[in-house]
Amino acid sequence: MADRGIDIPSRLDELHLEVYEGMPERPLDVNDIRGSVAAMREHSAQREIEPVPDGVTTEDRYAPGPDGAPDVLVRLYRPDGLEPGGPAFYWIHGGGMVVGSVDGSDGFCGQQALDLGILVASVEYRLAPEHPYPAPIEDCYAGLKWFAGAAGELGIDPARIAIGGGSAGGGLCAGLALLARDRGEIDVCFQLLVYPMIDDRNISNSSHAITDPRLWNREKNTIGWSSYLAGNNGGDDVPVYAAPARATNLEGLPPAYINVGALDLFVDESIDYAQALNAAGVRTELHVYPVAFHGSPNSVSESPISQGWAADQQNALRSALFGD
Repeated sequence: MADRGIDIPSRLDELHLEVYEGMPERPLDVNDIRGSVAAMREHSAQREIEPVPDGVTTEDRYAPGPDGAPDVLVRLYRPDGLEPGGPAFYWIHGGGMVVGSVDGSDGFCGQQALDLGILVASVEYRLAPEHPYPAPIEDCYAGLKWFAGAAGELGIDPARIAIGGGSAGGGLCAGLALLARDRGEIDVCFQLLVYPMIDDRNISNSSHAITDPRLWNREKNTIGWSSYLAGNNGGDDVPVYAAPARATNLEGLPPAYINVGALDLFVDESIDYAQALNAAGVRTELHVYPVAFHGSPNSVSESPISQGWAADQQNALRSALFGD
C-alpha cells in the first residue's frame, strides 16, 4: 500500500460495497480523546447484540482481580450435554481498548461453544482511558489464571486452553500470551489473533493508507492507543505486553493463527508479526482475505469470503484443541 489514503470503494466487491455504503461516516478528533471516546461509546451502544444460541447455558463468575483492583467478570458458555475433561477457549472482546463488553460477544462465544462442543469463557476487562495499561491486560490475565485454576471444578483440561481475541482483543490476546509465558503460571496451547491491534506506533504503510472515516482508520487507532497508553503511544518505553509488535523475543509462545483483511489498517502489522513469530520458531498460520475491511467478517457475514474466513478460523481452533 502506498503511504496515503486509498480509495476503499474501488477495492470492494458488490456485497462488501453495499454494506460499506450504508456505514455512517464518523470522523473523530485526535485532539479530543475524551470527546472522541464518548462518541465511540454512543455509537457502540446502538449496535444490536447477537443473542446466545439455543442449546447453550451462560453463567457469570468472578475471578479475583489484580492487586487493589475489583474482581473480574468471566462469562462461561456451556453447551448442553458437555462431557467433562475437554478443551476450552478463552475469548477477549474488541473495541479499540475503549468500548465493548462481554455482552457483545455472546453470539460468537455461544456459537463456538455449540459448534465445537467446548466450554468457552469471555472476560470483561476495564476500559481506557479511565483504566489505561496495565489494567486491561492484568484483568485478562486474572481471568485466565482463575479459569485455568478452576479447571477441575469447571470440567476442562488445563493443558488444552486456547486464547483468542478480535481487534483490541487480539492485541490483548497477543500480550496475554507473552505475559503467560513470562510469568510461567498458566499453560496456553494456542492463540487466535483476529485482525489484532498490536502496534502503538502507527507507522506501517497500511496504517497510513486506511483513512476512510467509515472504517477503523488512522485517527481512531490513534485515539485508541492514546487512551490505552495514557498519551505515551509511540514513546520509547512502551511495554511489549501493551504493544506486542514491539517484542523482540517471541520464542516459546503457543502456536498462532492470524487472520486479517487486505483492506484492514492492521494488515501490515499482522503480516509482520506472523513473520516474526515464524522466525522465532513459533508455528504460525496467516490468512489475508481480499476485499475484507476491519470488522467485515461480521458486518458482511453472508459474503463467501466472510463465510470462508469463519470456516477457516473455526477449523484452526478445532485442530488446535482436538488435534484433528
